[in-house]
Amino acid sequence: MSALIELRSVTKIYGKGEAAVTALGGIDLAIHDGEFVAVMGPSGSGKSTCMNILGCLDAPTSGHYYFRGADVGAMGRDERALLRRYYIGFVFQGFNLLKRTTALENLELPLIYRGLPRSERRKLGMETLQQVGLADRWHHTAAELSGGQQQRVAIARALVTNPSVIFADEPTGNLDTAKSHEIMQLLRLLNAERGLTIVLVTHEEDVASYAQRRVRFRDGLIENDSGTRQ
Repeated sequence: MSALIELRSVTKIYGKGEAAVTALGGIDLAIHDGEFVAVMGPSGSGKSTCMNILGCLDAPTSGHYYFRGADVGAMGRDERALLRRYYIGFVFQGFNLLKRTTALENLELPLIYRGLPRSERRKLGMETLQQVGLADRWHHTAAELSGGQQQRVAIARALVTNPSVIFADEPTGNLDTAKSHEIMQLLRLLNAERGLTIVLVTHEEDVASYAQRRVRFRDGLIENDSGTRQ
């Protein structure tokens, strides 16, 4: 079975000459449909650089990144933007919601970019808010929601476009222990019930324990890759 996403001998070097810093030293990584993978490692280990490349927010210095068999490096800027828009969902530590905009309107925004009519945007938005347990908060602005609720809206916004994979970058970093547990339970449920592929960056062992597989980075290399693979 071909991988959903695959890195082959990927390096990333910032700067030149004596100032050059190797963020990734030639890594191989494959993730298949339906996996829930935690990417771990200390600060400066290369995990965030890896995620930026997977999310098409950065490009490797050398090596290849394949998404469903397509060579992402051979794509132009517009093609990569379309890949992000139609196949990739993002969840960030800081929520990244429009504070004075309702939960529903935050979900409608990525659908506007797809050119969906208002009635369809509203229908998809409400259905997705229902999935994360916030249908009764659709009319509340982000500023009126708790941190945990805001992150649920952020997850719903990532889900509403029906992506192939969600990249979650420290999604519990701004939440207390109880709210972190709620968010991770939600992600695990989405993975189990919808078969949603999730790649999670975290430095916390208890957060990583929700994933089936753990990939640990150190000094720009994959130090360990353990857990269930498909």
